[in-house]
Amino acid sequence: MANHVSSLKRARQTVTKTEVNRANRTRVRGALRLMREALTKGDLSAAQSQFRATVSALDKSVQKSVLHKNTVSRYKSRLNARLKTLALGTAKA
Repeated sequence: MANHVSSLKRARQTVTKTEVNRANRTRVRGALRLMREALTKGDLSAAQSQFRATVSALDKSVQKSVLHKNTVSRYKSRLNARLKTLALGTAKA
């Protein structure tokens, strides 16, 4: 257990920041899960609207230092590629 005043304060700050970071990570994971579900269902309009929400959540995670910008760029690129594949598949059908 911390004994100094500054280390006690640091311990309190760590608890608070851990809760915030966990909430932010959960929000991103949920958005990614909803996006993957929309893609597997094959509904193009739902997938497009979910893509916008997911990209927004990913960009916010970069601002809050939850994820690295290159990681988010890779996620967005892969999701966009899957969305384009779905769009081309429904256009042919």
